[in-house]
Amino acid sequence: MSDRKIRVVVAKPGLDGHDRGAKVIARAFRDAGMEVIYTGLRQTPEQIVETAIQEDADAVGISILSGAHEHYFKAIIDLLAEKNASDILVFGGGVIPESDVPRLVELGAGAIFGPGTPTTECIAWLEKSVAEKRAKEA
Repeated sequence: MSDRKIRVVVAKPGLDGHDRGAKVIARAFRDAGMEVIYTGLRQTPEQIVETAIQEDADAVGISILSGAHEHYFKAIIDLLAEKNASDILVFGGGVIPESDVPRLVELGAGAIFGPGTPTTECIAWLEKSVAEKRAKEA
C-alpha cells in the first residue's frame, strides 16, 4: 500500500442540520492519522462529489439523519460514476433503518454504520477497504 495518508471526505447532504456525529467521526479519522475534509452542512450531491474529486479522496463518508438516505447515496454514487470517479469508496452512517441497508449496499455503498457504532470499527473498515482498493490499483 502507498504511504500516502488516507484522504476521506465527510459530508452532510441535504437540509439535515445536525452534524455532531459527522464531527465525531471526522475527528476519529483525523486522530487515526487520516486526512479529513469536512464539507459542512447542507451540501448538494454535486458539491460533495466535486470536493471528493478535487481533494483526490479515497472515500466519501455520508452522514444522514433526515430519512433521505437512499436518494442521496444514489445521487452521489451515480455522480461519481458519471465523473469517472467510481474508485472513490462511499460509506455512511446516521439514523438509517437496518431494513434499508441492503438497498444502499446494492447501490454501491461499501458500509453503513448505525448509531452507537464504535469509531474504531469505522476506522478499521476504512483502512482495510482503502488498502484493498490501492492494492487493486497497483
